[in-house]
Formats: sequence, C-alpha cells, structure tokens
Amino acid sequence: MRFLHLGDLHLGKTLSGFDLIEDQRYILDQILRIAEKESIDGVLIAGDVYDKSVPSEAAMRLLDHFLIELAKKEIKVFMVSGNHDSDDRLNYGSALFASNQIFISAVFDGKLHKQSFADGDAEITVYMLPFVKASQVRHYFPEEEIEDYDDAVRAIIRNTPVNKKNKNILVAHQFVAGRGEDPALAGSEGVGTQSVGMVEKIGYGCFDDFDYVALGHIHSPQRVGRDEIRYAGSPLKYSLGEVNNEKSVPLITVSAKERVQVELVPLKPMRDMRRLKGTMKELLDKKNVKAPEDFIYATLTDEDIINDAMGIFRQIYPNTIRIDYDNSHTREIEQVDISRIAQNRSFTELIGDFYRLMYGCEITEEEMDVMRTAAREAGVINEASETDHKRDRSLCGGTSGNKV
Repeated sequence: MRFLHLGDLHLGKTLSGFDLIEDQRYILDQILRIAEKESIDGVLIAGDVYDKSVPSEAAMRLLDHFLIELAKKEIKVFMVSGNHDSDDRLNYGSALFASNQIFISAVFDGKLHKQSFADGDAEITVYMLPFVKASQVRHYFPEEEIEDYDDAVRAIIRNTPVNKKNKNILVAHQFVAGRGEDPALAGSEGVGTQSVGMVEKIGYGCFDDFDYVALGHIHSPQRVGRDEIRYAGSPLKYSLGEVNNEKSVPLITVSAKERVQVELVPLKPMRDMRRLKGTMKELLDKKNVKAPEDFIYATLTDEDIINDAMGIFRQIYPNTIRIDYDNSHTREIEQVDISRIAQNRSFTELIGDFYRLMYGCEITEEEMDVMRTAAREAGVINEASETDHKRDRSLCGGTSGNKV
C-alpha cells in the first residue's frame, strides 16, 4: 500500500495579516493531484489540522473540500488531532466519516484506535494517537507511573497489543526527539527548553514496534532517529525560519517483506516565502525584481533609515511581511554586552543610548515620554523610576512639576 504523510496544515492561518486560505487550497489541490498520479491508498494527517481551536468558516470549508475529494478517489484518511485543534470539533461526525473510510481519532479515550487492512501478503495496521497530555493518560492508567509526556506515550503503547507480524504504522502529534539531539525547529511552532508549543519532549525509542511513524508538530521536514520516524513538516512556510526549507510530502510504500520505503515528493507553493538583502535601490531595481507576489522578508543595508520603507517596498512587492536593517548601527548594537549594559543605568539613559545608536541623534522629550508610558504599561519601570525621571528633567532644565 502507498500512503501520503501530511502534518501541520494549520488551515485558517494568517501570516502577518495576510490571509493564506487560497495558498492552502492551492497546496491541498496539488497534494490531491499527487495522490491520483501516484495511486495512493491512504493519507496520514498528523494533527494541527486547523490553526485555531475555533476555526474559521473558510478553514472548515477547505478541510471539507479536501476530505470529499479524497473520498471520491476512494483514498483512506487517517487523521489525528494536534495541540492547536479542538478535540471535540475535529471529532464531530467521525462515526459517519468512517463509513467513507475517513478515520478520525481526535479524543483520547484510553485506547490506541487502529484500522487493519490486507494488501496481498501484507497485513497493515494503522494506529492513531491524538495529541495527549500526561494528565489525560493518568486517568486511564492509574497503576502506571506517569510524570511527563514521555511516560504517558510509553504507557499507551505498552498497554496496546501490537502484532509485530504485521506492518504497523503510527500517526501521532508530539514533540519527538532523537538520541542526544532535538529536531530542527522551523520557528513557527513556539519554542521552550524542554518543549515546543507547550508540548514536552518524548524519546523516539518508544516507537520501536512501528514500521513507520507519521509525526506532526515540527514544521521543518526531517527524520528523527531513523528514516521511518519522520516529521512531514508543514506544507507551506509559516515563518522566516522556514525560508530555506524545501517543502515536500513523504510518499510511503509498505510491503510484506521489505522495509518501508520513503520518497519525498516536492511541493511548489502558489506564493513562496523569500528573504532579500541589499540596499533599497538594489532590491527594487527592475532587473532584480522576480516573483513580486511572493511573501518577502527584506533586510536593508542602507546606512540611513528610510522613511515609509514598507510603503515603498509594497509598491513592488505587495506581500512584504517585514523589513529590518543590517548596517553599521545594527552591528554595533549586536556587539553590546547585554548582561552589563543596564548596570547602574536609568531607563532614560538606556533608551537615549539606543535611540542615538539607531538614528544618530538625540531622542526628543516627547518621544521619551511615549517610551516611558509604554514601559510603565508593560511593567518595565515603576513609580521609583518616574521619580528618578523627574529629577533628570529638572537637571536638564525641564519643568519638574510636569506630569509624565
């Protein structure tokens, strides 16, 4: 049997205010064409189907379109929930969908649900593990010592009879790490020391009984520990960290006597994400402008700050996401020892120095007032800081009785 492995669709996601629903429809239709061309038997969808727990109407319509087209082609679907999904919403109608070979496991109920199929000499079983937390699993296995996510997943597998004579596939959405190394992050997952997107790490060794593990949660496509434990990655680039990713969909071939074969089929987006670097004049020169509809992160090397750079850039690249600078001022800031810069320095002095480095001139008192107001609201400075500020103003010839 042949399967496509998908993960982290994040249907309904926006990118810095840009609606991606048409980009997502484009890439799903491309996957449908791949499924037809490669005579695919099943599609594994490893969670984070939606970007939000309460998805938009457009996102739900798009998933509906995708599943209907797969059902028309008589392609089986095995879908689990991710940490971005609402378990109950994704699970709605799952019993009805199963009659069309669309199998959904979105709510963990103490069992690792499975579907088995005979394909010639091969008996293939697909297990579906929705996103779970340790607290959920303890309820079903009170006799097990479950302290973290790794314990929870191992307890589930340990209490699931897996026939090793079969070819066994697992679809799961967790943060799985290799031996002594973590998976490469894309930047759009959310990062923590022991977790990504508030999901704790588990070791890939708990999946030894499975011939292929279709993972979701990490947006960069990659193997974990061995070739048959794999993150498909998100089908589109959702952050600057993914600019250099080559997006693809793993095509999995399962047979009775051979190891699972994995082939990566490239995906081509409707609008790519690119990073450009150079002076404003160089980047907007007509001979250098290519694919202007792409999503653009621009790094300007101009020494002077350009007024309304975003507005100018979007005249040529309408889908520009962000503009930053790389010049002598920013490099000087990067070399500053952050751990020592704030020692015995007032808020006023720190902001004044930063402004001077960035713009080469002194900050005005009106601008400083705006910075103090923002800092107070963020809890960065307190009443004592304001008292110091009033003293600073009087020494500079300001009116000490004015309110900040």
